[in-house]
Amino acid sequence: MRHIYTSLDIGSDSIKVVVCELYQNKLNLLAASSCPSQGIKKGLITDVHEASNCVRKAIFEVEEMIGIPIKSVIASVPSYFAEYSIVKASTPINAESGTVNHEDIARVIAEATASKTLENREFVTMLPVDYKVDEQGGIRDPLNRVGTTLGVRGVLVSTPKKNVYSVIGLLESIGIEVVDITLNNIGDFYAFKNKDIEDKVGTIVNIGSETTTVSLYNRGVVVRSSMIPMGGKNVDNDISYMYKTNAETSRELKHKFALGHKRNANTADTYEISTSIDKSLKVNQFEISEVVSSRLEEILNLAKKEMNILTSKQIDYMIITGGTSNMADIEYIASEVLGKNVSIGNIKLLGIRNNKYSSCVGNIVYFISRLKLKGQDYSMVNNEDASKLATVRKSSVESSFDSRLGKVFGYFFNE
Repeated sequence: MRHIYTSLDIGSDSIKVVVCELYQNKLNLLAASSCPSQGIKKGLITDVHEASNCVRKAIFEVEEMIGIPIKSVIASVPSYFAEYSIVKASTPINAESGTVNHEDIARVIAEATASKTLENREFVTMLPVDYKVDEQGGIRDPLNRVGTTLGVRGVLVSTPKKNVYSVIGLLESIGIEVVDITLNNIGDFYAFKNKDIEDKVGTIVNIGSETTTVSLYNRGVVVRSSMIPMGGKNVDNDISYMYKTNAETSRELKHKFALGHKRNANTADTYEISTSIDKSLKVNQFEISEVVSSRLEEILNLAKKEMNILTSKQIDYMIITGGTSNMADIEYIASEVLGKNVSIGNIKLLGIRNNKYSSCVGNIVYFISRLKLKGQDYSMVNNEDASKLATVRKSSVESSFDSRLGKVFGYFFNE
C-alpha cells in the first residue's frame, strides 16, 4: 500500500490543497495548489456555490499534477468559538500479559471522548496529554508498558456544529469524502514540531488574510485560542489607501516590494505603479515599508495582549506563521514587539516553503501521528489509482515545480 494523504484548507484568501506520501519514514510532497477564494468570509462559508467552484478548481489543479482523482481529504474547519476541555478515562488492559497495545490506546481515547457531553457542538478531536499505567502517571507513550489499567488525560476539542457541517456539506456536494476534520491551529503545531518545543509552553500566531489566530500550547497540545479580526488584508487596505491603488496592485506591492520592517528598506529604491486615477506613481520602498510595519506592529501588539489573556505562565516560544509571515524582514518587527523568544515559522517539507501551507502540511502530519498511535494502516488512494500515480512522467513533475511548488521531495519524518 502506498500511503498518500490529501489536506484541504478553505481560507478567506485562498483554498489550499496539499498531497503528500509517507514512504520509508519520509514525508514527500506530491503536489500543492492554492486558488483565490470566493464565497468565504473570515473563514466561514457565506456562498456555497462560489466556494464550491473555488474548491473544485484547487482540487482539479492538484489532480492535473498527479494524474489521479482526489476522492477524500482531511479538512480543516473554522476555529470560531472552539472549546478545549480536559477529559479523563481509564480502561482495563485486556492482554493476558498485561502489555498495553494499540487497541487499548484506541479504546481509552474513545472512552475519554465519550465522557464529555456536547450540546449544539461537534467533536473535532481528542489530544492526549499523557497516560497512566496503574499508579505510574505522566507517560507520553504507553505502548508495551505492563499493568492492569490504562488511563489517559487529554484535551477534547469541539466547535459549533455549523462550523463542521458547512464544510462537510460543501465537500460532499462535489463528491469529496471527508475522512477526518481538524483545526488549523493543531496543524500549525505539527508543521513546526520539534524536540525543543514539544514539552514547553508556547504560542503560535497565524496571520491570515482577514483574521489572526493566537493559540496556546502546553506540551504540544493546544489548550486555548483566540481570534483577532485583523490580518494581511488590512495591510493591503493600508497600501490601497496611501497610494490610491486597487486591491491587486496593493497585494503585488506587498509581496514583491515592501518589507516587514523599514530597517533594511532602501530610500532610493522605487516601484512604479498606476493609481486608480490613471496616474503613474513611483513608490518609495522605505515609505511603503513604514506603512506595512505599522500595521504589522498593531496586529502583533494585539496578539501579545491575547497571549497575556490566554495564560499567566511564562511563554517559552512564539512562532509566527500564515501567508503574511513570508514577508521579508518581518522577523525584526516581531522581535521588537514580542521579544527574543519569537521566530518565524519554517516548514521543513522541501518544495513547499510558503507558510500559508503550514496548517495544511501540519494536518497531514497530525493525521499520520494518530494512525501511528492507534496502530492503523490507511491511505486515501486505492491501489489502482496508486499504480497510475507511479506512471506520472518526469517532465510533468519538473514543469510543475516553478508554478506549483514542485513535488516528490521529502525530509526525514520524525514523530
